[in-house]
Amino acid sequence: MITMEQVVKLDLKGKDFLKLLDFSIEEVQALVVLADDMKKQKEKYFDALKGQILGMIFEKSSTRTRVSFETAILQLGGNGMFLSSDQLQIGRGETIEDTGKVLSGYLDGIMIRTHGHDRIETLAEAASIPVINGLTDLYHPCQALADLLTVYEYKGSFKGSKIVYVGDGNNVAHSLMIGAVMMGMDFALAAPKGYEADSSVIQKTKEIAAKTGAVVTFTEDPNEAVQGADFIYTDVWTSMGQEEESALRLEAFAPYQVNEALLQQANGNCKFMHCLPAHRGEEVSAGVMDGEASIVFQQAENRMHAQKAVLYSLMKK
Repeated sequence: MITMEQVVKLDLKGKDFLKLLDFSIEEVQALVVLADDMKKQKEKYFDALKGQILGMIFEKSSTRTRVSFETAILQLGGNGMFLSSDQLQIGRGETIEDTGKVLSGYLDGIMIRTHGHDRIETLAEAASIPVINGLTDLYHPCQALADLLTVYEYKGSFKGSKIVYVGDGNNVAHSLMIGAVMMGMDFALAAPKGYEADSSVIQKTKEIAAKTGAVVTFTEDPNEAVQGADFIYTDVWTSMGQEEESALRLEAFAPYQVNEALLQQANGNCKFMHCLPAHRGEEVSAGVMDGEASIVFQQAENRMHAQKAVLYSLMKK
């Protein structure tokens, strides 16, 4: 892993944080190590972004994204401004390009939680300040960075560990698989037919794994996937905007619940991870969610620390 001495020499100032693929392995490692240092030495970074203002646009609602980003910028000495899309002109037809140009004159950074990934790319191209992906339909890089920080806290490194994602091959799975193989972790995804990860993301994952030595597996069999797992990860079966598919999804994903029987097939000290919110009795049993293997709330807290590293790196003067 990269050292803090190497971290301070890397310059990410002014960059956008749209997906992990936009960064080198060294840069992603640096963000993880920096986040770890910021968590351990919070006072060291007080006022690091004094006077900086982060605009936070929400076209999708959230608990963790809003509170963690707002707390993160405040702890760094800056200010966070909540901007709901129904209170902005983009909710009434103003283009995302015009919004980006206008906000660039007021703010020092923009975080947006939105739908299509092309939307955030358009915003970033129009804006002259850093744009951060709080979630799109294709990627959730801030979540993945927090996940990597959580793994790092438990293992102290990445190579030699295996993380398994069980369930829908969605935006969380996409960013997790990219982040895991960039760090050299073995990765497996178990998803039912028709709910696999995006084929282009799978291809990119395999290309990175070939360089880092990570072993990647894509299967329909969760029992096969969790063999040798150090971390098992899942997400809700029905995400925002998919409510009409709920009954169909419940049937398709029923064999993919992370429960005690599945956990027992993994390594002895395997940890359970979830990006939250969780639906006990659906994608995870209450016994696993609330059991000793669960590290989901540490993982949730790490959203804030990981995002502090992103904000600091991109917005520092």
